[in-house]
Amino acid sequence: MNEDTLERRRRLFGDDHPDTLRSVHSLAATLHSLGECAKARRMKEDTLERRRRVFGDDHPDTLDSVHSLAITLHSLGEYAEARSLDEDVLERRRRVLGEDHPDTLDSALSLVITLCALREFARAVGLLKETRARSRRILGDEHPFTDAVTQTLVRALTAAGKPHEAQKLLVSRHKGGQRQTRRKRR
Repeated sequence: MNEDTLERRRRLFGDDHPDTLRSVHSLAATLHSLGECAKARRMKEDTLERRRRVFGDDHPDTLDSVHSLAITLHSLGEYAEARSLDEDVLERRRRVLGEDHPDTLDSALSLVITLCALREFARAVGLLKETRARSRRILGDEHPFTDAVTQTLVRALTAAGKPHEAQKLLVSRHKGGQRQTRRKRR
């Protein structure tokens, strides 16, 4: 279905139209999800080049393309290149969208995952603590994103040789959930 939509949009609007670029981006994401990462990479690189040309480097659609390409590179095991893109998109999203925007927080988590793959645990832990604090403040402790960041922080702390700090975080997280459950029962 994505391929059919893409072909129709190319015929109607041309290769560089925003709707066509959105369709290519969507198809590339689908290919990635299906495990066809090499093909997805080529499409994502082409889409990124076109979006940069059409919208500029700091447009949200361009930033989405950078972020998406970094995820695919990570899946292909190209961690150094993924880190470079992750760092770039995080810096740009901070500047363009602000520190607290959900896309900025998502970029921070993506960078952390790549840093962990590169065994840069100390840097990952620092960024995770900052991202977790923002996520808790903006989205709340019970939000799935906050939970994902907390779980990633626990794993990164353990990998960084700080299992006691990881354990404290797990205990405080568990106690917090029990307190909230008790309040709901009253």
